[in-house]
Amino acid sequence: MHTLDDLLAIGVSGRTVLVRSDLNVPLDGTTITDDGRIRASLPTLQALTSAGAKVVVTAHLGRPKGAPEERYSLAPVAARLTDVLGAPVTFATDLVGESAASTVAALPAGGVALLENVRFDARETSKNEADRQELARALVHLVGGDAAFVSDGFGVVHRKQASVYDVAQLLPHYAGYLVSEETAVLHKLTVDPERPYVVILGGSKVSDKLGVITALLPQVDSLLIGGGMAYTFLAAQGHGVGKSLLQADQIDTCRGLLEQHGDKILLPTDFVIADDFAPDANTDIVGADAIPDAWQGLDIGPATRQAFAAVIATAATIFWNGPVGVFEMPAFSAGTKAIADAIAAGSSFSVVGGGDSAAAVRTLGVDESGFTHISTGGGASLEFLEGATLPGLSVLEA
Repeated sequence: MHTLDDLLAIGVSGRTVLVRSDLNVPLDGTTITDDGRIRASLPTLQALTSAGAKVVVTAHLGRPKGAPEERYSLAPVAARLTDVLGAPVTFATDLVGESAASTVAALPAGGVALLENVRFDARETSKNEADRQELARALVHLVGGDAAFVSDGFGVVHRKQASVYDVAQLLPHYAGYLVSEETAVLHKLTVDPERPYVVILGGSKVSDKLGVITALLPQVDSLLIGGGMAYTFLAAQGHGVGKSLLQADQIDTCRGLLEQHGDKILLPTDFVIADDFAPDANTDIVGADAIPDAWQGLDIGPATRQAFAAVIATAATIFWNGPVGVFEMPAFSAGTKAIADAIAAGSSFSVVGGGDSAAAVRTLGVDESGFTHISTGGGASLEFLEGATLPGLSVLEA
């Protein structure tokens, strides 16, 4: 796989470089609430601009339905990128139309342009290869056939999409610094990790994590499970879970995992429960076998926090993906913060698997320097650890 350093060695002064970044940040209206992914894109962009490239960035935001939606415009992202880059970022109000054409044509050496949300074009995510290739050719026409392509959006490398996969087939292609770093870090988790190796998985659905659970259980020393997915495991043990999240169709699967790997799986022993899914709900702390029918679990309890932290303290290698409670509500954030604090307090090789986990670290004010690596790609990191073929990486190897 060729890297950005290989491209820089060739020289990019005055050359147009199309960069696929992951700028899919959370928004409250037009206010960016976590700019972690924007900041993660800086090393690649700065290296290219410093070398005199004309940098054209494609990215997506949210899940528009293949047509423009104002709430998913990348305009606020362009403004924040200008701030953190410390240089103007010109924003094109379309993807491959008149605004994009004039913006790219006027781009000076060392300049950066951001195109409007690539998912405003239905061809980006089309299952039809011809549709995706048509958009890819339009992007190549926009930047010119002598341009280079740098893939730096790790959060989308598990998607076979036009700006991720098909463009790379049409231009000389290179892995950006972020993609190179992410893959190197995750590789360390799959090849002879230092032990004890502890994995913490949270989030809402067992089905979302089943692949990585199955892949990692033979490798890990301990698997700590929290979040909404824990209640399906409790149901598999025969416990009532009240109104807690439950995937009834996964109970048998969870039962099988417990029978085969019960010595490695650590489940919560107590929960913070509530009589409503609301920040001002009435709350209580109960054992895992005592959730009332009309209540729901929304966080792990204090005994579980202590037990999980004790296991984390012994670890030499840690992978954490998924909050263990509804951390967005202060009443149910203590469990997730306890996990983050326990990891950050240690000296293990620790990887936070992107998505909500990364957002939780920042939202809850945990010092990011306490973690070896905070991934930008939740789904991509999980699929990488499952051993799946990621189209956005395999195409770079061609």
